[in-house]
Amino acid sequence: MEEAARLPLAAWETFYVIVGSSGAALTGLQFVVIALVAESRMQGGAREIDAFGTPTIVHFCSVLLLSAILTAPWRGLASVSGALGIIGLAGVIYGLIVVRRARRQTGYKPVFEDWLWHTVLPLIAYALLLIAGFFLRTYPRRVLFIVAATALLLLFIGIHNAWDTVTYIAVEHMQKRKDADEPDPNNTEE
Repeated sequence: MEEAARLPLAAWETFYVIVGSSGAALTGLQFVVIALVAESRMQGGAREIDAFGTPTIVHFCSVLLLSAILTAPWRGLASVSGALGIIGLAGVIYGLIVVRRARRQTGYKPVFEDWLWHTVLPLIAYALLLIAGFFLRTYPRRVLFIVAATALLLLFIGIHNAWDTVTYIAVEHMQKRKDADEPDPNNTEE
């Protein structure tokens, strides 16, 4: 029984070593992004970070956790199935919290792309993990492809959101410098 359960997971080991390493490295990079936010002295604060920064860390860590779970030496698929279901359920609950946080923060007005990448796609990813938890034992080979796609989706969501944050900070910083360099047309003292 142990070998039969391990067989579908063993085929994915290299994939999850690569994806998990990427998730871990990008988690560290997101700390740099948050440091840039702090140094930029932009409007906004904890509410915006809770809505747009922290979820990126959670997604990267979820990829790392998925990779650890799917490369661990399990005795059977039931435990793996349960772990996937728990991650999926926790992710859906957290995703709903992020939606609430994004709606309540006042420092930034999200546009459609923000709602898509920060709320909709993560909720879809975590819902897929929850569903995968239910069907892993019945259809292990098919479900493992869904889990792999979900891990990549979470990784890409995190990359997109980190990049979006950095570019937003850069553009805002350039605009502030440009505004500071331009003379005030209403100033008649010159």
